[in-house]
Amino acid sequence: MTETQQHLSAQDYLRKILVAPVYDVAKNTDLNHLSSLSQRLQHDIWLKREDQQPVKSFKLRGAYNKIANLSDDAKDRGVITASAGNHAQGVALSANKMRVKATIVMPETTPDIKVDAVRSFGGDWVDIILIGRSFDVASKHAQALAKEHGYTYVPPFDDEDVIAGQGTIAKELFDSKRDLDMVFVAVGGGGLAAGIAVYLKQLKPNIKIIAVESDESACLKKALESGQRETLDQVGIFADGVAVKIIGEETFRLCQQYVDEVITVNSDEICAAIKDTFDDTRAIAEPAGALSVAGIKKWLSQNKPDKKLQIGGILCGANINFHTLRYVSERAELGEKKEAIIAATIPEQKGAFRHFCETLAGRTISEFNYRYAPTENAHVYVGLKLRQSDTELPAVLAELKKRNIEGFDLSDNEAAKMHVRHMVGGRVQNLTNERLFSFVFPEYPGALMSFLNTLGTQWNITLFHYRNHSAASGMVLAGFDVPENELDELHQHLDEIGYQYKEETANPAYHFFLKS
Repeated sequence: MTETQQHLSAQDYLRKILVAPVYDVAKNTDLNHLSSLSQRLQHDIWLKREDQQPVKSFKLRGAYNKIANLSDDAKDRGVITASAGNHAQGVALSANKMRVKATIVMPETTPDIKVDAVRSFGGDWVDIILIGRSFDVASKHAQALAKEHGYTYVPPFDDEDVIAGQGTIAKELFDSKRDLDMVFVAVGGGGLAAGIAVYLKQLKPNIKIIAVESDESACLKKALESGQRETLDQVGIFADGVAVKIIGEETFRLCQQYVDEVITVNSDEICAAIKDTFDDTRAIAEPAGALSVAGIKKWLSQNKPDKKLQIGGILCGANINFHTLRYVSERAELGEKKEAIIAATIPEQKGAFRHFCETLAGRTISEFNYRYAPTENAHVYVGLKLRQSDTELPAVLAELKKRNIEGFDLSDNEAAKMHVRHMVGGRVQNLTNERLFSFVFPEYPGALMSFLNTLGTQWNITLFHYRNHSAASGMVLAGFDVPENELDELHQHLDEIGYQYKEETANPAYHFFLKS
């Protein structure tokens, strides 16, 4: 059998995309110019807003197109899929719209918010089955039910109708802005990239299609390097919308033919892209949804094109878990290379912390974690704001070394960023005179240094925790070694320096985890 007979031709895909009935339920979404990011990168960046779809992601297009193209008999028998994410919601809404019975199989571990969303979109037309603790178990169960009952399985990406449905995004892109030089597309299973690439390359062969993958689930990159589809041993779950172990068969064929390049980004770079997207649009992308922006930034920094480009990306989803925002906020500056994390060893003596800060020559400290240890040296965990990402950190480390302060870069140390930053502390034996205070002071560049200078060095600091959250006020938790007969003097000093403060020595959290 010839390749043409085995697979749809590019012209066939073009036709399927042009006649896809997705607008029965999907929107022709906005194409926004990212003015702040464009000015910073010196290229025009445009973002296709698939977060504006009713299910907050592009998945609705492919799901609806697949079900709409079924025969009446297949629709009467019903459809089934396995998904814990955006595809499930797309199938649910599509089934509801077309009055087709759908069964959606999800792992038992699926968060209630996603289960409730599927139930809400599907209404009486959707049955939800929760089974197993992994997607693989749910998928196998769905496939078994499809065979048993004659349901049509609606794949999340590796299907011609699904690919064509996602390709309608490319039609809208081309209609809105025909002078795009490049389009960056997130890749999980490859349905979105395949649909967009096959359409745009027929109409504008010289346009560059760049696939963007999380470096924790780069199945397309691996397949292109080896020339065949290969299963990843494991995938990361931060960008769960693209956490796919193996690229689809048909999607790989199309990406191999029409995608020009693949670039991978890490979690910190994704977090920075979420922040960039929010700054320009006030939309909060899910990690997979921000991949294209992260890829645009990384590609431009690596290639440095000599002419101004018109670049498009797709915000492909905004179904983010609210609590993930805490992680995103912590990591965005690191991803932008505007913050570094260093460990430093300083003498365990009065004034050493202030001397260390003076060595930083006015640079803004974004975080400082320290706990007294009864040794000659103290180890501190420091976040440092950077103005020049490429050269500033090496200069800081060199200056510390010059002053006999050992410094170590932890900016790429996942354990340090994820866990250790929250664990610096603990009990210290024989520290019987420790007193704990919380402080609030106006936040501005150099505020922490000013706070330390005002505090003075009369009493040894035994604990210090500070994190700059870009708020109007800075907050510090600090411990002091204060003999009983000097307590009144300490309180008088704190009253005189004028900062809002509160003694926390009786706080039960201190007694449980920190007090000697």
